[in-house]
Amino acid sequence: MAYKNFKFDVDADGIALVTWDIPGRSMNVFDEVSTQEIGEIIKQTTSDAAIKGVVITSAKEAFCAGADLSMLEGMNRAYAQLLKEKGEEAANQMLFEQSRQMSLSFRAIETSGKPWVAAINGLALGGGFEITLACHYRVAAENPKTRLGLPEIKVGLFPGAGGTQRVPRLVQPADAMQLLLKGEAVNLTRAKALNLIHAVVPAADLIKAAKDWIKGGGKAVAPWDEKGFKLPGGPVFSKMGMQMFPAGNAIYRRETYDNYPAARAIMSCVYEGLQLPIDAALRVESRYFAKVLRSKEAAAMIRSLFLSMQELNKGARRPAGVPPTKVKKLAVIGAGFMGASVGYVSAQAGIDVVLVDRDQESADKGKGHAKTVVDGLIAKGRMKQEAADAILARISATADYNVIADCDLVIEAVFEDRKVKADTYAKAQPLLKSGAIFASNTSTLPINSLAEEFKDQGKFIGIHFFSPVEKMMLVEIILGKNTGDVALATALDYVRAIGKTPIVVNDSRGFFANRCVMRYISEGNEMLLEGVPPAMIENTAKMAGMPVGPLSLQDEVALDLGLKITKATEADLGPNAIDQAQKKLIVEMVEKQGRFGRKNGKGFYDYPEKGKGQKSLWPGLAALQPKQLDPDTLSVEELKQRFLVVQAVEAARTVEDHVITDVREADVGSILGFGFAPFTGGALSYIDFMGTKNFVALCHAFEKKYGSRFTPPKLLEEMAAKGETFYGRFPPKKQVAQAAE
Repeated sequence: MAYKNFKFDVDADGIALVTWDIPGRSMNVFDEVSTQEIGEIIKQTTSDAAIKGVVITSAKEAFCAGADLSMLEGMNRAYAQLLKEKGEEAANQMLFEQSRQMSLSFRAIETSGKPWVAAINGLALGGGFEITLACHYRVAAENPKTRLGLPEIKVGLFPGAGGTQRVPRLVQPADAMQLLLKGEAVNLTRAKALNLIHAVVPAADLIKAAKDWIKGGGKAVAPWDEKGFKLPGGPVFSKMGMQMFPAGNAIYRRETYDNYPAARAIMSCVYEGLQLPIDAALRVESRYFAKVLRSKEAAAMIRSLFLSMQELNKGARRPAGVPPTKVKKLAVIGAGFMGASVGYVSAQAGIDVVLVDRDQESADKGKGHAKTVVDGLIAKGRMKQEAADAILARISATADYNVIADCDLVIEAVFEDRKVKADTYAKAQPLLKSGAIFASNTSTLPINSLAEEFKDQGKFIGIHFFSPVEKMMLVEIILGKNTGDVALATALDYVRAIGKTPIVVNDSRGFFANRCVMRYISEGNEMLLEGVPPAMIENTAKMAGMPVGPLSLQDEVALDLGLKITKATEADLGPNAIDQAQKKLIVEMVEKQGRFGRKNGKGFYDYPEKGKGQKSLWPGLAALQPKQLDPDTLSVEELKQRFLVVQAVEAARTVEDHVITDVREADVGSILGFGFAPFTGGALSYIDFMGTKNFVALCHAFEKKYGSRFTPPKLLEEMAAKGETFYGRFPPKKQVAQAAE
């Protein structure tokens, strides 16, 4: 029988070789066709007496990247339709049956009576890894790049095709929970040590090794189907089990604040499943999976963190008709911490980089940053010396501006001061080669006003990185009113080349990310001035889903920098443009108390010397509060909501102001750029899933109590009156423009 996504061959020994190779795709995924065909292959090989065993492998570089999440999104749409037509019971039954097809197929592999071997030739994630776990033997080809894992938790789901049952039956409980709850992939050495795979062989011997195991009498029985099977960590109700689960619950609460239904479901699946025979355990997993699949958190996270992010990374905002561009050589003017970091990530991506600063010593210091980073990675065993040497060889440092004459892209990363930037542009402009693009890494100064210093404004663009550049995956590309398509295409192709996710925004003070995150920081300061205990401010922010509290975030950014930005805004726009009470607070912290944040060891927190304990809130904060409120009289829920609502309403304003022109970018940008509660799907999805009517009502309640920062824009009022959502009113364009490979 011929299959569309699989090649099927049987050798003289009766061993079937199933080779996964989806036509027209660079990676195999479990889409509808693959799911259906693997079910048919299992039936065929099980019923054919001539077939003695099965080896499954891939013809592509990777084995399988997991399930096609757009297929799961389709299941949710079908669920919503059936819910309307036939009611909840019928809709729930349909979703349960459809969503467990893979689980039933994989169990059929285990009970087929024929030995199955997974010949893992490369990356195997999600459902792609789960099918290997159902095979009786797992052999992998030697490859330092291969990673195995179950990353579903990162998009609001969990492994629903047996992962929560097979992993804890193979691996010690603490390691199993790490794999499931963190979603991090492991290399082959770690996978073998954990008992997730049986053998690692040279790539040329992979299929032979798989077939040899079958010919050598490989047993077609899963360990948990053997009589007398014992769990690696002992029964749930044992001494070891009791050490694991109560502590696990506490860690789960500390890490998630119960905001992620999928994480909670993993805890329940493992706890309940390990007390049951495997078939009942798999049914429990399927019930939880169907429940999580129809949660708003899963829908929001799949849309933003998988589908939208994938579309943006593939060039959804790239102007059509501009041929692919390639930045071969990059100049970064300003070799401070930010400029040096931009240089490092660019060199890491294979781009030649020249760091330019006011003197040779400053430029060399910038290159020294790259040396520090690679030395740290080598010490941790995460980089080889040859790779480090290659990166450093691509970076040069100088005080001579003439080197920019052969650069394709020049990024200015000098101090946030108009005069300093204007002087830089005056020096650089005459030296730019024909076709070169010039970008500013400004984080707050409007691009249009900076572009006034530039003769050819069509080649001028903003490329705003987030700190620390090595870790932060978002880059904000800012269009000035005269920025040309070639500049935009070049910026997008460059950001893609260095492995970051771009969002394209129109110019305004603070652009998108800083406008929203400044609201978050300001709300923390407002609460402090209201008399809310500092610890309560920090904890409720984290309970709301933010990665760090607003006081801690200010310390990381640096309080003196925040004060400079406040003063610059006031100078440009007048005293009414800033909150004078908050300015007074930061002036007190910086100018009177000398507290600059983490960088000088004291800000809202006190920072001990390295290795001498943890940071703690500065006791002197109480003296800066006009009054102190009793925490027992405050609503935790309201404090949590204030943090999210104040950012989301600002995000809505950026749509009304045409700073954001694609709703996907607001959601992806808010999560990647400043950690807006990922379980909501982002700042605009937070509004959509709450319902615009409910959101506007909440805004008005807060406006009455706390002031105009919560006033919803006219656009939101209008949408609430019509019952519209952002994704309904502004549906993203799905066509993907050609982008550089």
